[in-house]
Amino acid sequence: MRVIVNGHPQDHAAATTLAQLLERLALEPRRVAVELNRRIVPRSRYAATSLADRDELEIVTLVGGG
Repeated sequence: MRVIVNGHPQDHAAATTLAQLLERLALEPRRVAVELNRRIVPRSRYAATSLADRDELEIVTLVGGG
Protein backbone atom coordinates (compact mmCIF):
# COMPACT_ATOMS: atom_id res chain seq x y z
CA MET A 1 0.00 0.00 0.00
CA ARG A 2 1.14 3.56 -0.59
CA VAL A 3 0.75 6.29 2.03
CA ILE A 4 1.88 9.90 2.01
CA VAL A 5 4.10 10.84 4.96
CA ASN A 6 4.87 14.55 5.34
CA GLY A 7 4.19 15.03 1.63
CA HIS A 8 6.32 12.10 0.44
CA PRO A 9 4.86 8.82 -0.90
CA GLN A 10 6.04 5.66 0.83
CA ASP A 11 5.22 2.01 0.23
CA HIS A 12 4.35 -0.19 3.21
CA ALA A 13 2.82 -3.60 3.73
CA ALA A 14 -0.96 -3.83 3.84
CA ALA A 15 -2.48 -3.87 7.33
CA THR A 16 0.31 -1.72 8.77
CA THR A 17 -0.65 0.09 11.95
CA LEU A 18 0.44 3.57 12.85
CA ALA A 19 2.62 2.15 15.64
CA GLN A 20 4.36 -0.17 13.16
CA LEU A 21 4.94 2.70 10.75
CA LEU A 22 6.55 4.79 13.47
CA GLU A 23 8.77 1.87 14.41
CA ARG A 24 9.87 1.40 10.79
CA LEU A 25 10.66 5.10 10.60
CA ALA A 26 12.68 4.84 13.85
CA LEU A 27 10.45 7.40 15.57
CA GLU A 28 9.72 7.26 19.29
CA PRO A 29 5.91 7.36 19.69
CA ARG A 30 6.18 9.47 22.85
CA ARG A 31 8.10 12.15 20.96
CA VAL A 32 5.81 12.67 17.95
CA ALA A 33 2.38 14.03 17.13
CA VAL A 34 0.52 12.42 14.23
CA GLU A 35 -2.25 13.72 12.02
CA LEU A 36 -3.95 11.10 9.84
CA ASN A 37 -6.12 12.44 7.03
CA ARG A 38 -6.28 15.82 8.79
CA ARG A 39 -7.29 14.38 12.18
CA ILE A 40 -5.03 14.17 15.21
CA VAL A 41 -4.51 10.58 16.37
CA PRO A 42 -4.25 10.21 20.16
CA ARG A 43 -1.06 8.41 21.18
CA SER A 44 -3.18 5.80 22.95
CA ARG A 45 -4.64 4.81 19.53
CA TYR A 46 -1.40 4.35 17.56
CA ALA A 47 -1.35 0.55 17.92
CA ALA A 48 -5.05 0.23 17.04
CA THR A 49 -4.97 2.58 14.04
CA SER A 50 -4.63 0.66 10.78
CA LEU A 51 -3.42 2.53 7.74
CA ALA A 52 -5.05 2.27 4.33
CA ASP A 53 -3.84 2.88 0.81
CA ARG A 54 -3.61 6.61 0.03
CA ASP A 55 -3.78 7.73 3.67
CA GLU A 56 -2.04 11.03 4.31
CA LEU A 57 0.01 11.50 7.47
CA GLU A 58 1.76 14.48 8.96
CA ILE A 59 4.25 13.50 11.64
CA VAL A 60 5.82 16.16 13.81
CA THR A 61 8.77 15.34 16.04
CA LEU A 62 8.87 17.05 19.42
CA VAL A 63 12.30 18.45 20.20
CA GLY A 64 13.40 19.76 23.57
CA GLY A 65 16.40 21.78 24.51
CA GLY A 66 17.54 25.26 25.04
